Amino acid sequence: MSKIILFANTDWYLYNFRRALALAAQAAGHEMVLVSPPGEYGARLRASGLRWTPLPGMDRRSLDPWREARVLAGLVALFKRERPALVHNFTIKCAVYGSLAAMAAGIPARVNAVAGLGYVFASNDPRARMLRPLVRGLMRFALRGKRSRLILQNHDDAAMFTGHGLIDPARLRVIPGSGVDCARFVPRNGTPNDPPCVLLAARLLWEKGLAEYVQASRNLRARGRKVRFLLAGASDPGNPAAVPEAAVRGWVEEGLIEWIGHVEDMPSLFASVDIVVLPSYYREGLPRSLIEAGACATPLISTDMPGCRDAVADGVNGLVVPPRDAEALGAAIVRLLDAPTLARQFGLAARARALAEFDERIVIRRTLETWDEVLDPPLGVPATD
Repeated sequence: MSKIILFANTDWYLYNFRRALALAAQAAGHEMVLVSPPGEYGARLRASGLRWTPLPGMDRRSLDPWREARVLAGLVALFKRERPALVHNFTIKCAVYGSLAAMAAGIPARVNAVAGLGYVFASNDPRARMLRPLVRGLMRFALRGKRSRLILQNHDDAAMFTGHGLIDPARLRVIPGSGVDCARFVPRNGTPNDPPCVLLAARLLWEKGLAEYVQASRNLRARGRKVRFLLAGASDPGNPAAVPEAAVRGWVEEGLIEWIGHVEDMPSLFASVDIVVLPSYYREGLPRSLIEAGACATPLISTDMPGCRDAVADGVNGLVVPPRDAEALGAAIVRLLDAPTLARQFGLAARARALAEFDERIVIRRTLETWDEVLDPPLGVPATD
């Protein structure tokens, strides 16, 4: 039996995106330890039968050097106490901290997974530009080592990491997303909604295209089109790109959108709408909302951006529009609403692709194979079918 630590910046992420991986590895006989800052999802992880250990003091947006030094010291102490065979870190900050702590604790086997390049690489504001060279240097140092691997979710990010010399391409793996349990996401049986329903499911960030989504609603409403624009998602306090809740409530009062907030039952929601859109101008990893909606055979609309274009093939399983273009977004929505046969065709193709490429069993198997590359001796990859 080998002990594996999964380290992420929120317990919410571990619960929603990596719980299936941890349970699969645990079922194969390996001891799993999940580490994150404290949060309400820690109890849910424990209720799932997983061991979760909080890391106090970590704030994913903190730039206080003394606070960060204390967090790093705490992580080193935790790794020395647990003595895992491998540490798997998620997100850029955890990749840096987890790798540095593993090196200090004498743990040679490390896997780092980065889903999207985040604020530092995606934003052009002065603070992000100032931090970018520092973060690149830290990443270059953290990703070194023969028994280290980097997992990215799309080929645009892979080209960026190798193009900037952040990692040897031989130690980089592209695994599409964190996996979706396609058995939970099934197509809807029934007729289209009247009026039709469009859904954007995302954190409330400007970069997810919320302003463009609202403007598309305003444009179609002005032209007499009756379409319900649903918005599912919660705020992200402290994020520089967060949309103020007052702005969202103003759009609701104007009749442009229906905000349904955080939704637990996403399979039912995705299966209940006619179109799912993600007009992001953010460097996504592989947007889970598009994969889950596709698994429900719901036609997709997204933008020509990293991550998004790995999920949506224009004219195959949906439509791709330019980022920051509300007119193009509205036109794509109208095109699918006015061509139900085409929309159905796109939806079926989206489900077929989700089953073939993005099912969690595929992602888990490939992740365990990556662990095997750096472990000595290897775990041995269990069957996942």
